Amino acid sequence: RYAGRVHVLHRAGKLGLRTAYLEGFASALEMETDVIVQMDADFSHDPAFLPRFLEAIEHADVVLGSRYATGVNVINWPISRLLLSLGANLYARGVTGLPLTDSTGGFKCFRREVLEAIDFSKVKSNGYAFQIEMSFRAWKKGFRLKEIPIIFHDRVEGQSKMSKRIVREAIWMVWWLRLQGLLGRI
Repeated sequence: RYAGRVHVLHRAGKLGLRTAYLEGFASALEMETDVIVQMDADFSHDPAFLPRFLEAIEHADVVLGSRYATGVNVINWPISRLLLSLGANLYARGVTGLPLTDSTGGFKCFRREVLEAIDFSKVKSNGYAFQIEMSFRAWKKGFRLKEIPIIFHDRVEGQSKMSKRIVREAIWMVWWLRLQGLLGRI
């Protein structure tokens, strides 16, 4: 399945996290791939975990790398950032019912059928809410979610995109997702 090739999608300027992910997913689907892995390129998501993802996707539709499935597996985050992440995950699970310990993480593996089933034009979230929304949409469509433990290392280079706007979006977005789910609009 893995051909040993890397395909790079170049974009003109910063157009937002949601559009970057969705363009990447669309590009991967055009290449007729069976499995699509989403991960950060700053090595906070260790490529050494990829074989575990590919093994787990044999028995699931979406595999999520969890920083919290076996305790806290985060290295070099300030305590305030860790507490924000833990709280956001508890909040998202409580509001949506999404059966995940780490719904805000971005290290994921999708079967192509999952991404084909999600209408990208209806995906509204940016920031970390995007991670919650994609998992929620897959779960509500009946796809099997599986978490595997990973170790997350904070980036060495670059800046976090976390902002008050991103936090506010996540706070209201989980309620919007819950309502959409109840109304059968997911």
